[in-house]
Amino acid sequence: MPHLALDDLYRLAVPSDPQLRPDGGAVAYTLTTAVRDSDENRTEIWLAAPGAEPRRLAAGSAARWSPDGRALAFLRPVDGRPQIHLLPMDGGEPEPVTSAKLGAGAPVWSPDGSRIAFAAPVGTGEDGGMPDPNAPVVTGRLDHKADGAGLLRGLTRHLFVTDLAGGETVQVTQGDFHAGEPSWSPDGLRLAFAAAMDADRDLEAGGSAYAVEAAEGGVPERLTDPGLICGGVWWLGGRLVAAGLKGTVVGHVRLFALGPGGWTEVETALDRNVMIGAPGYPGGLPALLGEDLLFCARDGGSTHLYRVSDGAPGERLVPGEVNISGFSTAAGAVAYVAATQHSAGDVYLMSDMSGAAAPDISRLTDYGLDDVELFTARRRTFTAPDGTQVEGFVLRDETAQTPGPLLLDVHGGPHNAWSPVFDGVHLYHQLLAARGWTVLTVNPRASDGYGEDFYTASIGAWGVGDAQDLLTPVDALVADGVADPDRLAVAGYSYGGYMSCWLSATTGRFKAAIPGGCVSDLTSLSGTSDLGHLMKVHEYAGDLAAQSPITHVAEVTAPTLILHGQDDDRCPVGQAEQWFTALRERRVPVELVRYPGASHLFILSGRPSHRYDYNERIIEWLEQWVSGSPS
Repeated sequence: MPHLALDDLYRLAVPSDPQLRPDGGAVAYTLTTAVRDSDENRTEIWLAAPGAEPRRLAAGSAARWSPDGRALAFLRPVDGRPQIHLLPMDGGEPEPVTSAKLGAGAPVWSPDGSRIAFAAPVGTGEDGGMPDPNAPVVTGRLDHKADGAGLLRGLTRHLFVTDLAGGETVQVTQGDFHAGEPSWSPDGLRLAFAAAMDADRDLEAGGSAYAVEAAEGGVPERLTDPGLICGGVWWLGGRLVAAGLKGTVVGHVRLFALGPGGWTEVETALDRNVMIGAPGYPGGLPALLGEDLLFCARDGGSTHLYRVSDGAPGERLVPGEVNISGFSTAAGAVAYVAATQHSAGDVYLMSDMSGAAAPDISRLTDYGLDDVELFTARRRTFTAPDGTQVEGFVLRDETAQTPGPLLLDVHGGPHNAWSPVFDGVHLYHQLLAARGWTVLTVNPRASDGYGEDFYTASIGAWGVGDAQDLLTPVDALVADGVADPDRLAVAGYSYGGYMSCWLSATTGRFKAAIPGGCVSDLTSLSGTSDLGHLMKVHEYAGDLAAQSPITHVAEVTAPTLILHGQDDDRCPVGQAEQWFTALRERRVPVELVRYPGASHLFILSGRPSHRYDYNERIIEWLEQWVSGSPS
């Protein structure tokens, strides 16, 4: 059986956003594929049910069932802008129900099914459109741009409600703030949402839960105190549940419930980070299953599904090596999407949740590459010089008998984490393993899934407190005869790009380096990144010059490939330019690759041709500069 090929990028089909029909009998989900001819990522709504082949319903995304299960609301572009459409499940074509000037967000049905709420961007131009693109951009705050959106030009995000019977759409929030996703109160009278409205929100991290009248809007009512930084709020049954941080800006996200005595933390007995889901950060929104609360949290690098019942400790529901990237509940059942060591994602249905026995789990889809042999990662624990235990994953052909080349790949964040499941983004891992390489991924201190003390251990100590967590596992694999000490390379993206620059400048051990979305100068990053000020104050917060790779660039000898999105506002392209210029001036072999129109997350959801090129260039650079590797 052949190993993975780079062209398999165009065969991968990855499901997401599973939505269980109210009767629990079927799951609607979004399926994303890469299309070579049009160089686009295609999204479609599919339906899966036990005992039936999955079937395509429509082009679009973000499908949501009506309360009676007779219709699906979903997003589909109209003239390039996403608009909410309704698809009757008893037959008929989808019909648009919104005409938002700049496009609509995901639909949220009212409890009685008569209205749909959504969040949507509002511009400062005529009728809420965008202003003249050639007009000067004036700002008095730091939050005037955002990665993936660029210069905001006064754009805000607000809540709207569409009456399905009359077709009227009402804007229910307005002002100089961005409203989060809405959640209906059980009586359908109010919408809850999270937002940061404080005047200095660009200088101080914050966010609160608010509620607003759904019929006519008005001044939102603040529901949480300033001590709780709220990132999301939902009406679950008759209670409000929020996800956020209390007493800290960098730390574990926790769940809080509003009771008679105010907001109290939901006790899970888990020292783990709640994951509500974001690009590159799997998870799902909390939901009720009967009276039990279900949520996602990261443990040991992987995101799992947990249940809290009557104050009992959090119970993990899905066994095995999985990464949960979305779930929903209905009629006593749970639908979820999980990646495994053999699939980038499949849809599952979990029933018989009484607790008397293990739940019944049925896989409803099969999107694995069954005709491809995938290498599986092996967990290992390493001990850093100061006694800190760090976990890593070793991906290689276990039949190899001699030491071979090794790639140390560093994740981003720094509060993200590697998982041992199949990775549909970093395809070069599989391709390198097939060529005799060992790929080592490590979760150093600051990684998620190992407790809050570990999560916050690198604050103010980038490059100082974390480097040994990465080098110690390399030493161990060299000592084990797995890695050839003369054929070591380092790569990484975002924070991993920072560490690729840092390690190549401070160790001299690596024969090649590949920083992607790189950070070379913490001082300039602080003033140019869309999150630079907050990162400086709350994250790297140390001696910016001493902890910047550019300070130590004279020590770099490793041939370096720099891969960067041209429109990256998180780690602006100037970071790559500084590193490239400094290396070129010193005659170090270096190439800078800029991807036009690409934001920071292009390696996840950018043009398929860019993602293909990104993977291909990494392999070619390593083969060129790390001597002795097979051709």
